[in-house]
Order: sequence, then C-alpha cells, then structure tokens
Amino acid sequence: MKCNNLIICQQINKNVMKKLTGFLLAVFMAFSIASGQERNDVIKVYNEGAKLLQTDVQGAITAFENVVTLSEQVGESANDLKSKATQVLPGLYVRLANNAMKENKSAAEIIKAAKLASDVSEKYDNETGKNNASIILVQGYNKMGTELFTDKDYDNALLAFDSLLVINPDYSNAIFNKALIYRAQNNNAAFEESIDLFLGKLEAGKDDQAIKQASTLALEYFRAAGSQANQADNTEEALELLNKAAKYGEDKDLYYYFADVYNKKKSFDSGIEYAQKGLALETGDAEAKAKFYFQLGLGQEGKGQTAEACASFKNALFGPFAEPSKAKRTNLKCQ
Repeated sequence: MKCNNLIICQQINKNVMKKLTGFLLAVFMAFSIASGQERNDVIKVYNEGAKLLQTDVQGAITAFENVVTLSEQVGESANDLKSKATQVLPGLYVRLANNAMKENKSAAEIIKAAKLASDVSEKYDNETGKNNASIILVQGYNKMGTELFTDKDYDNALLAFDSLLVINPDYSNAIFNKALIYRAQNNNAAFEESIDLFLGKLEAGKDDQAIKQASTLALEYFRAAGSQANQADNTEEALELLNKAAKYGEDKDLYYYFADVYNKKKSFDSGIEYAQKGLALETGDAEAKAKFYFQLGLGQEGKGQTAEACASFKNALFGPFAEPSKAKRTNLKCQ
C-alpha cells in the first residue's frame, strides 16, 4: 500500500511494529511454556526411574532409556537429565547381569547380559561399568566351560575357556581346566603347554598347594604314558615321556620305570642309578622295596657284578618279584 502522507505512514508503521512485536512475544512465551512442559515430562520419567532403582532394575532401565530418548527430542534444556541417565544406565545393566549370575541362570544368559552391560558401558564411556561387566563375563564363560567339560563336550569347553582368556589372560583356573581337558584327550603336547603355563602363573610361597597339585597331576600323567610306552617296548618314547614327568618332581615309581627302561636298553649304569634313587625314596616294607632290588639286580647282572646281583635278588624275594628273583639266583648260582 502506497502512503502519501508522511505522518500517517509513520503511525501505520508504528502500529505494524507493535503488532509484530506482540506476536513474536506471544510465540516466544508459547515456546518457552512448551519447552518447560517438555522438560517437566522428562523430569517425571527420570523420577520414576529413580524410584525403581532399588526394587526393579529392569523397570529402572526402561525409565532411564526413555529419559535419554525424550531428552534428545526436547533438546538442550534436557541435556542435564540425559547426562544423569547415561551415568546411571551402565551400572543398572551390570546389576542385571550380576542378578543373572546370583540367580544361577544359564551360562548363555549370564554371558548375554554381561555383553549387553559391556556394550552400554562402552557406548557411554563408563570404565567402571566395562570392568565390572568383564568380571561377570569371565564368570559366565567359566561356568559354560566347566559345564561343557563335565558333559565331555571337550571342543566347545575349550572354546569357552579360550573366550574367557581373551578377556583375562591371567585367569589361571581356565588354564588349568584346559590342561584337564587335554589330559582327557591324551593330547600330550597341549597338556604340557597348558600345565606349564598354569604353573608359570603361580607364586611360590603363596600358591604352594596349587603348585603341588598341578605338578603331581603332570608327573602322574607323563609317568603313566611312559609306563604304557615301556610295556609296548617303545623304549625311546618311554624315556621321552618319563623325562617329561621328571620335570615336575621326584617320585619313587617314576624312578622304577626309568630303571626298567634303561635295563631293557642295556644302559645298566643308569638302571642301577635309578633303582637306587627309588630305594632311597621307598619307606615301605621289604615287599614294597622288592621291585627296586630286582631292577638293581638286573643292572648289576648286566655289568657282571655277580655277587652284588645275588644280594639284590635275595632282597627282591617278595611278592610278585619272588619267583623271577629266585630264577635269577639259580641262573647266577648264588649261594
């Protein structure tokens, strides 16, 4: 509209500006009221979550997840509420995973809950949540591996323990359990590697009982394997296995098998040496010592030490060694 009168035009412009200012003020007030109302809605949901913290973990999680969603819709005015919710959520997911463990739920459920807690903690950069979720995840994999081992599902048990060790390489129980699995599978190399790794994690003076248990397990395993190889007349394999057993300590029966193998190989000096070592450890009666005297006699006979052999075979005239010792004394024309 064209205005020819300057005074009238000025008055019209003033009226327009007043109306426009009033309109903008009304819009701003309406926006402010709406924003305030939306923030109040977020506060209401936040308070609902806070009430459920001690009584309903899943309910609290749902409420605080809604706080995050609503805060993002509202915008800057609700950022403080979003921040508070994201600080609370990782701990709630950890509690959910921990409850699954306390309630003795399946290993798969515990692992699933712990992984979710870890993901949420990662999302909101919560180190405490990540650490606690990892602890529960380790327990879940340990439970799974142990149950699978009991069911003789060895391959999947190994996978579970390996998953655990990716998270915590120093979790010695998982390493020991792997050794038990390899023992059950007669996997000599893997058993030796695992048991040595386990022993390497232990500290003398602090873990003496565990060290003794693991060392005894390994010694008996390789001693038995060496004995079987010896019975099959595989003397080289027997010596290799018996030497593996010897890494884990002294043992009278181990020395008996050494003496037997060396005498079979006509390594009589070594046969005598190990028979004497076995006798030094044997504290039982004459029958218990008979097998060592018999091996001692074989070594002495092989070296042409007839008088000494006769004496040893005399000391071996007990139990299952009585007849063969008697025959040896007859052949040697012992007095």
